Amino acid sequence: MQAVEAAVAEEPDDVLPLLALMSRATDPALRARVQALVPRLVLERARSGPAGRIGAGRLRPARADRGGDLDLDASLEAVSAARAEGRAPALDELTSSVWERPSTALCLLVDRSGSMDGRRLATAAMAAAACALRAAESGGELAVVAFDRRAEAVVGLGTATPARRAVERVLGLRGHGMTSLDAALRAARDQLAGARARRRITVLLSDCRVTDDIDPLPAASGLDELLVIAPASDDEEARHFARAAGARVASLDVLAELPVVLDRLLAP
Repeated sequence: MQAVEAAVAEEPDDVLPLLALMSRATDPALRARVQALVPRLVLERARSGPAGRIGAGRLRPARADRGGDLDLDASLEAVSAARAEGRAPALDELTSSVWERPSTALCLLVDRSGSMDGRRLATAAMAAAACALRAAESGGELAVVAFDRRAEAVVGLGTATPARRAVERVLGLRGHGMTSLDAALRAARDQLAGARARRRITVLLSDCRVTDDIDPLPAASGLDELLVIAPASDDEEARHFARAAGARVASLDVLAELPVVLDRLLAP
């Protein structure tokens, strides 16, 4: 297996899709070994983004006895009052600045319509890993929804699901059926409705080629933020949909670039 791991590090776009398919092997022993290996490799590759956090932190005032860097301007009044009384100011009278991480909720929509071949399965697993890691690093919430004609919650928002488990569930997806973006976007809205986070983001992993007769734009308008990641070889429909929906869009050419592409889209 060490040789396999080295091959993934060198050529993830060639090896990970093959391993994703091998996780469904009919041989029980081989299937077990691959299923134990692939989630870890996917998570390692998904950590390759620049920061692993969603958005940027911000400074907020706090009492100096609770840590942070002393804010001299904000503390001048307390210092002056203490000096007038002939004493040194107490820490809890002074003001400091502390960094506050943003609170974000993510809903990843995975298109499983048609055939989930090795590349699509590996891309979906990598996206799930990257979203899970970034939500965890930012103290956020995560939901993962797979969709074809219908939408199904793979990871429900608010459930305590480790990143590895989220990847395993995505790797277990099977592809079939039509494509309903309307069903997917409505499922994202329902998932995010219960989020505690201030920022609520839907990440749509799809070529956005709709095969039902329902216009997805009304459902898209009900989302706070919509990001679309489409395969570079087939992104025309996705770009058209993103423009109409006011969403940010990126094309993914190389699987290994997915964490960086995601970080770029998530930047505020």
